[in-house]
Amino acid sequence: MQTKELIAKDLLSIKAVFFRPEEPFTWASGIKSPVYCDNRLTLTAPEVRTDVENALAKTIKENYPEAEVLMGTSTAGIAHAAITAHLLNMPMGYVRSGAKDHGRQNQIEGRLEKGQRVVVVEDLISTGGSVIEVVNVLREAGAQVLGIVSIFTYGMQKGIDRLAAADVKNISLTDFDTVAQVAADTGYIKPEDVAKLIKFRNNPSDESWITL
Repeated sequence: MQTKELIAKDLLSIKAVFFRPEEPFTWASGIKSPVYCDNRLTLTAPEVRTDVENALAKTIKENYPEAEVLMGTSTAGIAHAAITAHLLNMPMGYVRSGAKDHGRQNQIEGRLEKGQRVVVVEDLISTGGSVIEVVNVLREAGAQVLGIVSIFTYGMQKGIDRLAAADVKNISLTDFDTVAQVAADTGYIKPEDVAKLIKFRNNPSDESWITL
């Protein structure tokens, strides 16, 4: 089984990605969404966690062989960066959402030398804003950011455009389209729901998918 399909099945099995097109969730922005994603649930599911961390390690070795240190995003990426770094016998740290207001007032935790080649570990990418902030913090500190590895991406155009504008590569273990198709193939959702999900993904602010 391909990595994308394996991780998709894993995320669905523990409801880390939860589809509910007939009863949409409401995001903080007010947008109605047919999907809820919480990859933190992978941490409490040992078999799924093993698949995820092994896939992250393999992805880094294959796509970023020159990586010297992993940096997790705060907070969801920290545990995945730590476990993956352990598997690869690499140093890791993480980037806070803001600098501490005490002590050394660090925003980057862990040792990072100027010029070091870094891979950012993220759990989820939607519009890309938060992970690009992390990339910028690392670049400002003198790191050479090789790219990002993430567990899941929505594949939203806004996120794709933002990553391209920031000149940063992202490789995700699985994506929205794959999870939606696996969900339909396994009877998790109705096959006709896939079109609704893709229409939402293409333009989350357009709620016409609800009436499809």
